[in-house]
Amino acid sequence: MSGKMSVRARELALKFTSWPSVTGTAGEAEFPLRLKEELRGFDHIWLSPVSGGSYPRQNLFALKRGKSTSTIVLTGHFDVVSVDDYGQLPAFDVEALLPATIARLKMTGENPLALMDFESGEFLPGRGLLDMKAGLAAGLAAIEFYQGEATLLFIAVADEENRSAGARAAVPRLFETAKKHELDIKLIINLDAISDQGDGAKAKVVTYGSIGKQLLTALIIGKETHAGYPQDGVNAAYIAAELISSLEGNSAFVETSGEEKTASPTALCAKDLKQGYNVTTPNAFWAYWNTMQYERSGAEVLALAVAFASEALARVKARTGRDVRLMTFSELAAATPTWQKDPAINKIASDDTVDLPERAKRVTELVWQKSGLAGPSIILGFGSIPYLAVALKDKSKRQAIEAAMKPLGVGALNYFAGISDMSFFGEATGDLATVAANTPIWGSSFAMPEAPGLPAINLGPWGRDYHHWLERLHAPYAFEILPKALLAVIEAVA
Repeated sequence: MSGKMSVRARELALKFTSWPSVTGTAGEAEFPLRLKEELRGFDHIWLSPVSGGSYPRQNLFALKRGKSTSTIVLTGHFDVVSVDDYGQLPAFDVEALLPATIARLKMTGENPLALMDFESGEFLPGRGLLDMKAGLAAGLAAIEFYQGEATLLFIAVADEENRSAGARAAVPRLFETAKKHELDIKLIINLDAISDQGDGAKAKVVTYGSIGKQLLTALIIGKETHAGYPQDGVNAAYIAAELISSLEGNSAFVETSGEEKTASPTALCAKDLKQGYNVTTPNAFWAYWNTMQYERSGAEVLALAVAFASEALARVKARTGRDVRLMTFSELAAATPTWQKDPAINKIASDDTVDLPERAKRVTELVWQKSGLAGPSIILGFGSIPYLAVALKDKSKRQAIEAAMKPLGVGALNYFAGISDMSFFGEATGDLATVAANTPIWGSSFAMPEAPGLPAINLGPWGRDYHHWLERLHAPYAFEILPKALLAVIEAVA
């Protein structure tokens, strides 16, 4: 059976990769329709709409009914990032891309490790093969060959690479499906990929949780003045510099779990809001930071940011002699109680042509203007969809899975290091009340589903350099070991 299952996993992975499905394109919309025609051995298959986007996106649900109501859910996304970095290379044709990539690497000498990988015969290229169509393929192959009594539910979701609209839409449908078909969901298996620049030991793993992410934002309002008389004002760029210095790489935000650590905060955007040259100091500045969590709540992230912003403003006062007001967006909103009824604000918040952090900036600016308050000030908040950290809480379930993985050489990590759709399915840490109150585009730009709080793990393929033209999959693990591992987890938990 294992040989046929491996062949099937490879067949599906290469076929899925050949179906272009870049996020936000017609290919993404077409993928679940094509996938539906490819499925075998399911009792019920249906498509479920995903709102937003330029094309009618859908998630795919497929149920294989067993004798038992005990249900394992296997899920993953089918959208992929842009292929612009491939240039003229055939990004979706694995068999044609392999020799073309080797030829380019030999000519340029730009990545000796990638060349060695491809020439070894163990790695295959292709946009989305690693992230994460090989995971979908392994999951489907395992389901097709499963002969036990458990019920298996497969969910393929859209839009993970942008706003996780697919997973957010899938959660309420999962509740409905469980109720309709009387399913007792024992485990969610996310099938996403892990990267390892070494021998794969750090990627051939089950992760028993997924890292959380909050996009911390700051609108800095200064007091503009002529550059010849800087003492008469407070430069928003200088205030921002002190704030950025306080937050960048700040180890106080880092969390540990065993030998694993979250990344420290780093600024993803830092720019003044002047529209052109003049000799007046910037009056406003916008910045946002990537922050990662294992257990810390959004409220705790914001409290830390406030504490270090206070230190930054003490330095501003020491140098300029000026006090700078520090407030959160929820405090600004409380001072401007009618802001949510403003048509201009609602129009900006629902403008799908603008990314979420930019919408958050524009809304915060307008609320500030409506408040009638004067600078200098810092307004801290959040500017995008929150990803909550999740972790498997059932220790006995973890022990059973680890025992099943040991004969296959599959290791363990506490957390999946990249943000993932597990955040919307799993057992989350903390609540979202503070995050909601301090996200100016909450409810208007995106909606958050009720978290199902289900046990969730990640078990997917490994490779290197996803989101890069040298994205490559370790084929022996993806096609031979991974489907067996998935079956072993199903049998251990169901």
